[in-house]
Amino acid sequence: MTIEIEEALPSDVNDIHRLIFELATYEKAPEEMVITPEILLEDGFGKNKIFTCFVARSNQEVVGISLLYTKYSTWKGKCIFLEDIIVTESYRSKGIGGLLFERSIQFAKDQNAGRLEWQVLDWNEPAIQFYKKFGAMLDPTWINCKFTREQLAQIEFKG
Repeated sequence: MTIEIEEALPSDVNDIHRLIFELATYEKAPEEMVITPEILLEDGFGKNKIFTCFVARSNQEVVGISLLYTKYSTWKGKCIFLEDIIVTESYRSKGIGGLLFERSIQFAKDQNAGRLEWQVLDWNEPAIQFYKKFGAMLDPTWINCKFTREQLAQIEFKG
C-alpha cells in the first residue's frame, strides 16, 4: 500500500468533511458537528484562509487528514495548533497517522513555530499511546475552557 501525504486541495473538501464526521461519531458527538463543506472550503481555501490541511491518499482516495492553524503565544510567539489527525477506520494501524503527524511536525518546523500543540481526550488511550511513542509531553496542568456559539450569543455585558 502506497500512501501519499500532500496539502489538501479544494476538491478534497467533501472527503475532509466525511472524515470529520467520522471523528465526531467516534467521539460520540455527531450531533455537535455543524461544519459544512462550504464552510470548510471558505475557511481552508478562501481569500482569508485560516487553516492548513494535509491529506493522506491511498490510490487517489483520501483516507486521512491532519488539520492545523496558527495561534499566538505571548511567551513563544507563533505556534501551530494541530486540531485533528483523522484516519478512516479501515486504514487505522497502518502507519498513516504517524505519517500525518510527521508532516504536521515538519509544517511546524517550516513555520519556525515556538510550539506545536494539540489536545487528546483523556479516554482516548490509543491516541495517548500514539503521542507518547513520539515523546510528546502530555500536560495535565491546563484546564480547557470554552464558550459555544450559543453561549457567546447569550452573553450580555453590564456597564
